[in-house]
Amino acid sequence: MNVMYGSAANLVLLAMESQQAMHLRLYRLGLGGPKAIDEASLMVREKIVAFSNAMAAAMAGGSFESLIDDYRTVVRANIERLEPAD
Repeated sequence: MNVMYGSAANLVLLAMESQQAMHLRLYRLGLGGPKAIDEASLMVREKIVAFSNAMAAAMAGGSFESLIDDYRTVVRANIERLEPAD
């Protein structure tokens, strides 16, 4: 597969997964209460850490593909944590 198309597909998957994570986070925040406060605090911390890690990786010569993979790992972990238990 062409590297450019592989990166584009990975980026599209990141966008879709991010949308799902945002939906779940907004639901959690909308419920209010202590869990919403904890989620808001965690969300801000995670975004700062993720951005810092991405910048460090980029400055160290990391590839675009590895940056997207790292973000997808974090987003998927958030989805798993935020999905309601059956």
